[in-house]
Amino acid sequence: MLNILYEDNHIIVVIKEPRIPSQADKTKDADMLTIIKQYIKEKYQKPGNVYLGLVHRLDRSVGGVMVFAKTSKAASRLSEQVRNKTVSKSYIAIVKGKMENEKGNMQDYLVKNERLNKSTVTDKNNKKAKYAELDYETIYYDKVRNMSLVKINLKTGRHHQIRVQFSSRGHSLCGDTKYGTRSRTGELALWSYKLEFNHPTTKERLSFKYIPEATGVWSILKNVDNIG
Repeated sequence: MLNILYEDNHIIVVIKEPRIPSQADKTKDADMLTIIKQYIKEKYQKPGNVYLGLVHRLDRSVGGVMVFAKTSKAASRLSEQVRNKTVSKSYIAIVKGKMENEKGNMQDYLVKNERLNKSTVTDKNNKKAKYAELDYETIYYDKVRNMSLVKINLKTGRHHQIRVQFSSRGHSLCGDTKYGTRSRTGELALWSYKLEFNHPTTKERLSFKYIPEATGVWSILKNVDNIG
């Protein structure tokens, strides 16, 4: 069942569940682009191919808010906002241990290993390195399980950026077997909970927020009243 937060003639804002790819990949599993195209085709009884523009992506293991463009003009204008950093993405994550500072800024240079599909922190003089920056704030610390719920504002959008930057500081994300967690919890504790951008035609600033259900890996959310 497609969870739609907003829809008009130009855009559609939906929730991507974890383990669903943003677009088709070699696994041939159902992906968001195909799922939404089918929804539009059936709802509006559109013949032939349905246009849907992929403006940004979430990793397969990450859930949260996504916007798709229903026209090429909307896709072009939203993509421009992504390039100009007018689009604002905020995440929540559960990391191992207690953060040294309640609030902070992380700046690194990351390099991606294509063969391993993995990124690492490197020296800024590395010609393949890309600058990565984020701000974070600790929302809640669970003393019993020694884990922290953090809110993250991405300044850049690098490959596995949040996972790499926190892991490199000894605070790997819960459920992240690729960057430091041995035990499998079944789900990566990373969620894109807020997305803000300007509407491609009206220019109105839109903000969409969706918090995952406080169960499983996200049961820590039961201790939090509000996430800004």
